[in-house]
Amino acid sequence: METLLKWLRRLSHLLGFETADSFPPGHPYERTRWNGAYFDIASDVKPDDIERRLCEAISNTPLVFGYIENPTPRMQRALLAVLEERMRNNRGRATELAVLLVQAYESPHISEIIPGLRTVVDSTRGHDLGDRGRAVMAFLGSTQSPFDVIEMH
Repeated sequence: METLLKWLRRLSHLLGFETADSFPPGHPYERTRWNGAYFDIASDVKPDDIERRLCEAISNTPLVFGYIENPTPRMQRALLAVLEERMRNNRGRATELAVLLVQAYESPHISEIIPGLRTVVDSTRGHDLGDRGRAVMAFLGSTQSPFDVIEMH
């Protein structure tokens, strides 16, 4: 009976009847997790397409970034694009997006996409979250525009 249940679970996953909440084991960003309630991604979707869909969601509704643990560099760049646009055009609520970056960088497993960003986040530990977000925005504002984003593996 146990073998049959394992087989049925595997079949369900392969057919896409389940909702994915992480990349498959062995993927370079297998530590990346997301809340399936906010991202309806079938379990049979390929990793590149999963990442593309998550990035589109971030671009359209940036606050969903907060429901992703250890976001990939591409996901961080999607959030940075929205954040940069808000900073440049003085559209409100840029600080709340910067706070999402601060919270993401609390994980030691996230890939730093802008040299020095982790240092800024670490240096503000113990401060109010809004102040930490503003420190990140000041740092980002001092980098070349568009943000001097690099992908580090």
